[in-house]
Amino acid sequence: MENQGPTGGLTPHLAIADKRASEAIDFYAKAFGAREQMRIPADDGVRLLHAHLLVNGASLMLHDEFPEYVSELSGKPDGVTLHLQVDDADAWFDRAVAAGASVVMPLDNMFWGDRYGQVKDPFGHQWSIGASIKGETE
Repeated sequence: MENQGPTGGLTPHLAIADKRASEAIDFYAKAFGAREQMRIPADDGVRLLHAHLLVNGASLMLHDEFPEYVSELSGKPDGVTLHLQVDDADAWFDRAVAAGASVVMPLDNMFWGDRYGQVKDPFGHQWSIGASIKGETE
């Protein structure tokens, strides 16, 4: 039997480099409308031990990196894309870019019926943004 939490699903958990987790929270609020649910500071009074955000109705957890607890095999964030399926891809994409995200893949109408593009946030994480193209039918 699979162990599903009380609500099931998957929650991305990001480690933010250079003691910038608090700055990341501010960015995600501005770029993606994130709402902070919880913030726990680390004992050192500098880093953030844990934060829980809601982005587009989904949970996102993050914390500052703690190199003293990281294995040599783990490294900087890569190979991860956080996807947002939204009502208006242009509005969400433009808001992210205005907040400081860099364009990885410009928005375009895709063959699968979404308007879709990708941005990278100032902390090295890639986000894809998509919305169904209105009026499109197969």
